Amino acid sequence: MSYEEVMVELLAEDEVSAPHYGSEGASGADVRAHILEDIIIAAGESALIPTGIHLAIPQGYEIQVRPRSGLALKNQITVLNTPGTIDSDYRGEIKVILINHGKVSFTVHPGMRIAQFVLAAYAKAQYVRKGDLASTLRGSGGFGHTGLN
Repeated sequence: MSYEEVMVELLAEDEVSAPHYGSEGASGADVRAHILEDIIIAAGESALIPTGIHLAIPQGYEIQVRPRSGLALKNQITVLNTPGTIDSDYRGEIKVILINHGKVSFTVHPGMRIAQFVLAAYAKAQYVRKGDLASTLRGSGGFGHTGLN
């Protein structure tokens, strides 16, 4: 397995930890809430949760911010703009938009694991304007046009 180096700056070493992989095979590194007091997210509402983390991501890569499956299953808490994208030239604090799809309020506690970071390579496209695109069997059919089964 190869690793790409991502430089991390933490706002407060004693209050927040760097992204951390929970197991050898994990593709997502857990990140924690960098807050001093609880944040309550009411049912149907969202909140912006600071992580206290700044990153220097290598060119050609992005960090994808993804939900934690346990929070989604047990509490209906997920990342609102899944996956969120952190670009390689962004240097501000990373914050996570959590949404509560549940029927009861959810409390985010200081230091709680709230999301995962996945480092992903990407390719940039060169968008070329053309009047007529090549036809395909599918054509312009979308949004379930092939049925439910």
